[in-house]
Amino acid sequence: MLDFEFYTPTKVFFGKNAESNIGTYLNKKGYKKVLVVYGGGSIKRNGLFDKVVNELSSHDISYIELAGVEPNPKIDKVYEGIKLVKQHGLDFLLAVGGGSVIDTCKAIGIGLGENRDPWELIENTIIPEHSFPMGSVLTISAAGSEMSNSAVITNMERGIKRGLNCDANRPEVAFMNPENTYSVDAFQTACGVVDIMMHTFERYLTPEKACEPTDRIAEAVLLSVKEAGPYAIENPKDYNARATLMWASSLSHNNITGVGRNGCWAPHKMSLDFGALHDNITHGAALSVIFPAYCKYVMKYDVARFTRMAVNILGVPMNYEEPEKTAIEGICACERYFKSLNMPTRLHELGIEESELDKLADKTSRDGKMVFQSYISLGRKEIREILDLMR
Repeated sequence: MLDFEFYTPTKVFFGKNAESNIGTYLNKKGYKKVLVVYGGGSIKRNGLFDKVVNELSSHDISYIELAGVEPNPKIDKVYEGIKLVKQHGLDFLLAVGGGSVIDTCKAIGIGLGENRDPWELIENTIIPEHSFPMGSVLTISAAGSEMSNSAVITNMERGIKRGLNCDANRPEVAFMNPENTYSVDAFQTACGVVDIMMHTFERYLTPEKACEPTDRIAEAVLLSVKEAGPYAIENPKDYNARATLMWASSLSHNNITGVGRNGCWAPHKMSLDFGALHDNITHGAALSVIFPAYCKYVMKYDVARFTRMAVNILGVPMNYEEPEKTAIEGICACERYFKSLNMPTRLHELGIEESELDKLADKTSRDGKMVFQSYISLGRKEIREILDLMR
C-alpha cells in the first residue's frame, strides 16, 4: 500500500427531499447571491427548478440563471458564467444537474478563484490553489463530480477535451435526492453505470499490492453498481436501485476506492478524445468500448489481479490450472454485462471510422509526446494497438 492523503471536504445531504436543505445551508454560511447553473431545461419540466429557487427565495437568497450547459461541457459556457458572477456580484455557484453542469461550475470556480483564464489552467495542468464557493443538486448518477476533485471541459475551437484534477475542484456541498434521477432514461442510466464502474476499475486495476481495505471497498462498490444497474433501467422509479447508484457514484470518484493505489487512467484519457472527435459520443458509451480492449491489452502483465476481478466482481469460476483463462473470461464477462445494458462495445457502434484511429492515437498521446502509466508505459504505439482491439 502506498502512502496517501485522503481529503473529502464535501458535505452531503442525501435522501428524499435533500434539496429542502439548500436555503438553510446557504443562509447558515452567509451566501446571498447565487448563480444557478443547469442544462437543457429538463429541471424546469420536472419541477426541480421550482423547488430549488423556491428554497432560495424563501430564505431571501437571490439568484441568476445560467442555462444551456451541454454534454461534453464547453469552455464558452464557463466564460459566460464568470462574466455573470462578476457582473451581478454573486457569491455562490449552484449546479443543478449532472457531471457536465457540475464541471462547468468547477471551471467557473477556479477561473474566479485564481482570476485567470480557466482554460489556461486546464490545458496546461496549472494547479489552482483557490476556487469559488460551489455546490450541486445532483440529477444523474454517473460522473461522481459532486464529490470528486476532477473537472473536464471541451474547447470546441481547438477541438480538444481536457481534464484537471485538484482539491480546489472539490464542491463544498452536495444535495442528493435519488428521486431526482427517476426521469433519467435507460441509455443515460446505463452510461452512468459504466462511468461509475470505470472510476473504480481504473483505481482497482493497478500494480500496487496489499491494499485489502481499499480493494474490498472497491469490490463492494462495483458489485453494488453491477447489481443495481439493471433494476434501475427496468424500473426507473426503484428508489433503492437509484439510491445505490447515486451513492456509489460519489464513493467511486471521491477516491475512497483508490487510497493506497495509483490509478491507471488511460481508458478515461482515451474517452476524452473520443468525445472531442465526435461531440455526440456519450462519455459512458465511449468507456464501454474502450475498457474491455484496454484490459485485453494489459491483462498479461498482472494475471493475478485480473483473475481477482473476474472471480470477486464478475462471478467467473476460478480455473486454478490455467488462471489466465479465468482472467480472460472475466474481461469477456464484463463486456457481456455492458452489452446486457445495451451499451456499445465496438468502435463502429460509436460512429468512429477506422480512418480516424491514427488521429485518435495522435490526440491521446499529444502527437507522441505523452506517455500514460499503467502496468506498462502506454505511448502512441500502444494506444494505437489498443484502438485496434476495439474494431
